Formats: sequence, structure tokens, C-alpha cells
Amino acid sequence: MKDLKSYFTEPGSSPLEPSEAYRQFDQFEATTLFCSRCRQAVPVRKKLLLVLPDGEKYDYLCPYCGSSVGTKVEKREIPDQVIVT
Repeated sequence: MKDLKSYFTEPGSSPLEPSEAYRQFDQFEATTLFCSRCRQAVPVRKKLLLVLPDGEKYDYLCPYCGSSVGTKVEKREIPDQVIVT
């Protein structure tokens, strides 16, 4: 069986630590999702739905019927600070 680090190596470079390799795939973007109303996989539009204290919530919409086919919350590295005077 292969060593775990051998899966995270690029040719001609040193092995990546598993935490570094996983960070490469931290945020995925959906390009096609299934729409239950249209009954087929459709390309999606991403629309900002909410701005939350720890990130933004996006809604994925079907371009044909306009229904929501999914949501995603993108977490921020450093949360914004709110100052109330």
C-alpha cells in the first residue's frame, strides 16, 4: 500500500503535507446542478442571498425556471468587525 504522502506529490517537487493538499480543494463552485422543476441538470447562476457575520450565503438558481437548486455558505478567513457608536 502506498504512503499517504505519495498521493500528494507533484512530479519534481517535495511531498505536500495533507493539510496543504486539502486546502487546495477548500471551496468548490457548482457549475451544473439538478433542477427538480425542469427535471434535468442545468447550468446554474450564483446569487448573493445573505451577508452573514462569518461569511456570505449564496443561492444557486436555475436559469430556465428561476427556482432555487442549492445554496452555499462561503466562510471568511477573518470575520469583519462591526463597530457601533
